[in-house]
Amino acid sequence: MKKYCRFFGCFLDAQENWLNKMAQKGYRLIRTGKMTYDFEKCKPGEYQYAIEFVAQQSFKSEKEYRTFLEALGYKVFYKNINLNFSIGKIKWRPYGRGMGQISTSPGSYNKELFIVEKKNDGKPFNLHTMNCDKANYYKPLRNAWLTIAAISLAFAVWFYIDTNSISKEVITLIILSLLCSIPMLKYQKRISYFSVQSNTEE
Repeated sequence: MKKYCRFFGCFLDAQENWLNKMAQKGYRLIRTGKMTYDFEKCKPGEYQYAIEFVAQQSFKSEKEYRTFLEALGYKVFYKNINLNFSIGKIKWRPYGRGMGQISTSPGSYNKELFIVEKKNDGKPFNLHTMNCDKANYYKPLRNAWLTIAAISLAFAVWFYIDTNSISKEVITLIILSLLCSIPMLKYQKRISYFSVQSNTEE
């Protein structure tokens, strides 16, 4: 067994690429921790991995979706986006849908992602095949980054008004807002692309 310590946070593409590179080297994922991944040896390229963002779903919807994926023959692991080691937390997710806005521990807290594994059959591993589904999938991801960017910018403005000066806090918050805008724009670009492709299919 091999254990690796990695933390990808919200960088889903990087995490998915890394897992698939490990699979190509002959390592199959068997367990995940907050910052750890445990692997066992397998045939190189025997498995494929996809990352699924599920933080916007309610705990019930998330469990139903996991059951659906497992019924298709996939193996599903939970993975966290943030680092939190306490118990009994409640978190508001403004980008969620319905009860998906409330995350609790125990519950869906620190279970924002699914790592989905399937045996490699030589076909691309796509959990969403329709372009309209792909566009809808990326909207909560865009909204998550948008929320952080907007809150950071709002605090920067508030600090500036309160102190009437451009302090270190203001500069830091503006930089954070700009950095969060990069993945937000990346996901918006994907939404626009798949929305256009969806319209051409109709």
